[in-house]
Amino acid sequence: MTWTMSTSRTTLLAATLAGVILSLFQVSMAGQAQAPGVTPSAQAVDPAESAATARLDKKEFRGVKVSVDQGIATLTGTVDLYAFKADADKRVRKAKGVTAVRNLIQVAGPDIPDPVLQDKLGEKLEYDRVFYGNAFNAISISVQNGAVTLGGHALSYVSRDSALALVSYYPGVKDVVDEIQVDPVSMIDNRIRMQVYRAVYGFPTLNRYALDPGKPIRISVQNGHVELYGMVDTQGDKDIAFMRANGVPGVFEVKNYLQVANPPAPKQKK
Repeated sequence: MTWTMSTSRTTLLAATLAGVILSLFQVSMAGQAQAPGVTPSAQAVDPAESAATARLDKKEFRGVKVSVDQGIATLTGTVDLYAFKADADKRVRKAKGVTAVRNLIQVAGPDIPDPVLQDKLGEKLEYDRVFYGNAFNAISISVQNGAVTLGGHALSYVSRDSALALVSYYPGVKDVVDEIQVDPVSMIDNRIRMQVYRAVYGFPTLNRYALDPGKPIRISVQNGHVELYGMVDTQGDKDIAFMRANGVPGVFEVKNYLQVANPPAPKQKK
């Protein structure tokens, strides 16, 4: 009887010990597979992706997603303005571990017909930086499928950046292409620029073009080469502006791109 009870106790003790060992083994395996407080998905996140995501923690990027593969960040989703798309690109490029960015963000917002969008942006650009040498900016604009291309000449990088910002924050703009040329910095060009300005606007029939700051005769100077842009009322005004600019000392040549608002109809042959 004693032997039977001892055997039962031994068997029970062995079973209990085996259960404890099995439990400890299972806990150990679970600890190796998953660190305390960290989910499997969190363990798999690329540190560069976490850094890039943190840089987009603003309400304008709420519709943007970022993924990083071998240092290349891919941006997807939507934003309301093109400026936000460009800003997301700049922010992610500064994230630690990101070496390149593929920007696939789509710009939402209204769909505005190209001619309407071009006219609206053109009006705003005309009066951009009015009190900061606006007459020396000759920035052109074209729109195709909501993509805006800016070209022509700017007096300075500040003027160029101002035009780009104005367009980038306008609703309906889907993309912006910068082809603006910034006129070179030169003391000689600055002198020519001011002398051409005085020669043109100092002529009695041309000084009226200074009344509306958004519609001046625009003057661009590059290494002594002068270009005239804008709209004038008559062919005579266009010709006089050319002659006045061409008479300034130090000017190598003048290219006259002025447009005539109401050109005379061509004479019909009898």
